Amino acid sequence: MLYLASKSPRRRELLMALGVDFETLDVDIPEIWDGIESAREYVSRLATEKARAAKAIAERDLPILASDTEVLLGNRVLGKPANIDDAISMLMSLSDCSHEVYSAVALLWKTEKVLVNISRIKFKELTELECREYCELESPYDKAGAYGIQGRAAAFICKLEGSYSGVMGLPLTETATLLKAM
Repeated sequence: MLYLASKSPRRRELLMALGVDFETLDVDIPEIWDGIESAREYVSRLATEKARAAKAIAERDLPILASDTEVLLGNRVLGKPANIDDAISMLMSLSDCSHEVYSAVALLWKTEKVLVNISRIKFKELTELECREYCELESPYDKAGAYGIQGRAAAFICKLEGSYSGVMGLPLTETATLLKAM
């Protein structure tokens, strides 16, 4: 039994796929990239901060699992869009190019351990209309880079190198590794 420090239904779904018994704790932490931290440092820090925030509100002494996923385009972390114009702009910036998705998973139990998965994705060329329609049909606001691989945006992806579950929000290989070590 453990706590999952996440509001994400995608992370709950992925953790259930591993057959792990868990309860969720909703935590909010500021997700502010300073432009100096590397993407690896940033996602590691956020995952760790989420686990620590969950520990502060946990009612039982159980392991805490937390994760963070960010999209990196060049040297810029895209984060989550603030509005539809921001989401369309993000998607258009990903059009016809490759980007990286960094997904960190942290386990807080006696010690803190963090593993990071990096995937590389190539989007097809997108039109502004495709991006607008996507944003109107899907909810891009809770997703780094304004898209979810498990939804309609899967049609934007012409190449994936790495972990589908990592891009979705919880890298299962790294998660299983941490849980086994526990």
